[in-house]
Amino acid sequence: MNEAAINLRPAVPADAALIFTLVGELAAYQGISEIEANESMLAAVLFAKEPRAFCTLAHYGEVPAGFILWYYTFSTFRGRHGIWIEDIYVREKFRGKSIGKMLLASIARRCVDENLSRLEWAVLDWNTSAIAFYEAMGARLMREWTMCRLEGAALAASADGSRSS
Repeated sequence: MNEAAINLRPAVPADAALIFTLVGELAAYQGISEIEANESMLAAVLFAKEPRAFCTLAHYGEVPAGFILWYYTFSTFRGRHGIWIEDIYVREKFRGKSIGKMLLASIARRCVDENLSRLEWAVLDWNTSAIAFYEAMGARLMREWTMCRLEGAALAASADGSRSS
């Protein structure tokens, strides 16, 4: 049986529902039960006049197989931009077909072509198959860094604390 062709392409506005579906599948895989975003919110960010985030879709033959969503960052230490991968996801039945590798390679190629300083992302510590995949691709796990996040009430409280009296 012949393998189907793998095609990568930038997402277009007509893909908003598909992207939202894939985000939902990723959330379920990660055990996240509530998603605040909706299809319109994602479309507004990805397909704005000057978008701040970008998405590449992978198809296996004609079937949507995965996506990578990313945006530019900046390193003061390097003095150059980089890219942060917010999400990379390949549907389970398409794993092992080099789709994840192709998605990651496409963004790595963008970094090289644009002379960006680095490509970064986070991975959940329990996702051993993803960790093994990333290490096989040559990624260095930055175990000395701890991610920090302010959201919800803590974000609002922090913002309130920044106001001058």
